[in-house]
Amino acid sequence: MSIHFGVDYYPEHWPKERWETDAKLMQEMGVQVVRMAEFSWFKMEPSEGVFHFEWLEEAVALLDKYGIKSILGTPTAAPPAWIIERNPEIQPIDREGRRRHFGGRHHDCQSNEVYRGHIKRFVTAFSKRFAENPGVIGWQIDNELGNSHYDLCMCNSCKAKFQQWLKIKYGKIETLNDAWGTAFWSQGFNNFSQIGTPLITAVGENPSAMLDWKCFCSDLIVDFAKWQADIIRANCPEHFITHNYMCFDNKVNYYDLGKLLDFVSNDIYPAGHWQKPQAHPDSGLAASHDVVRGYKKQPFWMMEQQSGMSGWEIMGRALEPGQMSAWAMQSVAHGADAVVFFRWRTCAMGTEQYWHGILGHSGNPGRIYNEARQLTHTFSKHMDDFEGTMPHPEVAIVHSFRQNYAFDIQPNHPELCYVEQLQKYHKALYNKKIPVDFVRGMDDLSSYKLVIAPLQYLMTPQLEQHYIDYVANGGHLVLTMRTGVKDATNLCMTDRELPGRLSEICGIEVPEYDCLLETTGGVFYNSREYEAEKWCDIITLGKAKQIAEYTTGFYRQSPAITENSYGNGITWYVGTEPGDDLMADLTDYFLKTCGIEPLGTAAEGVEMMTRENDDSIWLFIINHTNERQVYHLHGMYTLLEGEKEEFLNPYEVQLLIKSKRSRY
Repeated sequence: MSIHFGVDYYPEHWPKERWETDAKLMQEMGVQVVRMAEFSWFKMEPSEGVFHFEWLEEAVALLDKYGIKSILGTPTAAPPAWIIERNPEIQPIDREGRRRHFGGRHHDCQSNEVYRGHIKRFVTAFSKRFAENPGVIGWQIDNELGNSHYDLCMCNSCKAKFQQWLKIKYGKIETLNDAWGTAFWSQGFNNFSQIGTPLITAVGENPSAMLDWKCFCSDLIVDFAKWQADIIRANCPEHFITHNYMCFDNKVNYYDLGKLLDFVSNDIYPAGHWQKPQAHPDSGLAASHDVVRGYKKQPFWMMEQQSGMSGWEIMGRALEPGQMSAWAMQSVAHGADAVVFFRWRTCAMGTEQYWHGILGHSGNPGRIYNEARQLTHTFSKHMDDFEGTMPHPEVAIVHSFRQNYAFDIQPNHPELCYVEQLQKYHKALYNKKIPVDFVRGMDDLSSYKLVIAPLQYLMTPQLEQHYIDYVANGGHLVLTMRTGVKDATNLCMTDRELPGRLSEICGIEVPEYDCLLETTGGVFYNSREYEAEKWCDIITLGKAKQIAEYTTGFYRQSPAITENSYGNGITWYVGTEPGDDLMADLTDYFLKTCGIEPLGTAAEGVEMMTRENDDSIWLFIINHTNERQVYHLHGMYTLLEGEKEEFLNPYEVQLLIKSKRSRY
C-alpha cells in the first residue's frame, strides 16, 4: 500500500463516540495514514509498569477498518508527573544553573541513566504490544529532537558524559589544552574532571570548548534516539522508523541522526508568527525541503505540514484559499513521498489550543477540509507514479552543521547568520527556476556543474584538497568571505594569509577585512553599482582576475569578486555578502558560464521544480501568490493536472510530464 496523505491525530483528546466520525471523514478526505501517541505517555502508563494500551489499540483497529494505517510516536518528549515526582533529577538544567520544571514538554535530560531506564521499560512494552498489529506500519522516535533544548542540559549527568566524550576524543588532557588554546586567560586543565558544562560565565567563552560542547550535544541526541531505535528494531523488524526534523534547525546534526532512520521526516509551518517576514517566503520553504532531502539523499515524509492558523499564545495569519495545497505540493515537488497534515482537529485544551488543523474546534468539516479533500483526490494517483523519485540538480550548495555551530559561537557580524547566507544563494537560484541540492563538503561533487560553498569558516586539509580536486577536474566553485579562517578545533589559522591553501585555486590572498557594522558598502560590477552587506574581504590579486570592485571604504577600487581558472575548472571568490540585485546578476553570470539552463521563466512567486526517474521527468509549477500568473517553459511537457498550460490561477499547482526519450 502506497502512503501519500495523512494527518496527525490525537484520539485521546476526544470522546470515543467521536472516533468513528473522524475515521469516516478521514476516509472521505483521502487520508491513508495517521501519526498518534507521541505525547501520550501518562495515558498509556499512568503508574510504573501499569500499561493501558487498550484505548490506542481500539483507535488503531478502527482506523484500519477504514483503510487508514498508523504510525506510533514514542512519547519520550513528555515524561509524566509520576516519573518527575520519583526522579526530579531528570529535569534539565539551563546555562544559568536553573532547573527547568514539569508543565510543558521536553522537560528531560537525555543523558540521565535513570530516565533512560524508564524509557527502556516503556518503549519495550509499547513496541512489543504493537509489533504484530496489522494497523501499525511504523514508528516516530520522540518528537522534534533538539526542540526546546538549546541551552539544555547542563546537569551533573551531562557534565560526566561530556568529560567522557572529551577523553575519548582527545585521549590526553594536554592534547585538549592545545586544541582549545587554553593558554589564553589561564584556562588550562590538569585533568578531564575539571571540565564542566558551559554554564554562564562572568564574561566571554572559549570558542573551541563551545564547538566541542555543541558537537557533544548532537552526539548525545543521536545516542538518545539510537537507544530507542534499537529497542524498536528488535521488537518490530517489519516496521519503519523515522523522526520529524525541523528544516535547518541545528541542535542536532541531522546527517548523523539520519543514519539511524529508514527515512527522515520534516515539520514545517510557513505562516507561523515567529517566522521572519518575507515578501516571498516560498523560497525559504524550498530551501528547507531541499536540505531535508539532502540529509539522507532520498525522498522524505512531511510529518507535520501546516494546515491551519498556527500559534500558542500568539497566532499567525489565516491561510488563504489554496495556500495549504500549494505548500503541500511544494513539499512533494522537492522530494516528499507523503504529506501528513498537522493536525486533524484543533485542540480544545492545553498550550496548542490555537494551533488549528483540518477541522476547527467544532469538528465540522469546512473550507480547509474541502480543500484538503480536493488535493488528495487530485494528486494521489500521480504520486504513485513518481514515488521514490528524486530531482537531479546541476547546482549544489554546501551545508555543514559544524560551520553553523562555529558561526553561532562567533557570528563575526551581529547579523551574519550561516543558514540565512545559504538561503540567500539558494533564493537567487530558486528565483531563476534552477533546482538545487544541498550537500556536505566532502560529498562527491563531480555530478554538479556548479558548487556554491558559502562561509567555509572551519577548514581541514582534506576539505581543501577536495575542493582543489573538484575544480582541477572541471568543476565550477563559488567560495565566499570568511573562508579558511579556522581549523577544525575552532582555532585561527596562522600559517598563511586567508583563504589558506585555497589561495591555490582562488588566485588571491585576503590579508585584511572589514566588518560593515551598522553600515553597508558598495560594489561596482558590470557597469553598475550595487549594495554590499555585512562584510568586505580586502583582496590582493594573484593569478585571478577582478570581476567586481569596491566603491566604498579605504579599499575602494580594490577587488570585491574574483575569477580564477585552475586546471579544467573555475573558482569564483565573493568577498562580501551581495545585496539582492547583485546576487541576482552574479548568479546569471555563474549559470551562463557553467552552461546551466533554467526550467522556464516566470515572475517571482511562481516556482518550478522537477522529480525524475530513468524514463520520465515530472515538472511541478506552483503559484505562491494570490494573483493570476503566466509562465513559459524551456522544454516540451504534457499537462497532467491544471486548468490551462502557461497560465496559473491564484495558488494553483500544475503537474506536467516529459519523457526522457523525447527528442525535445
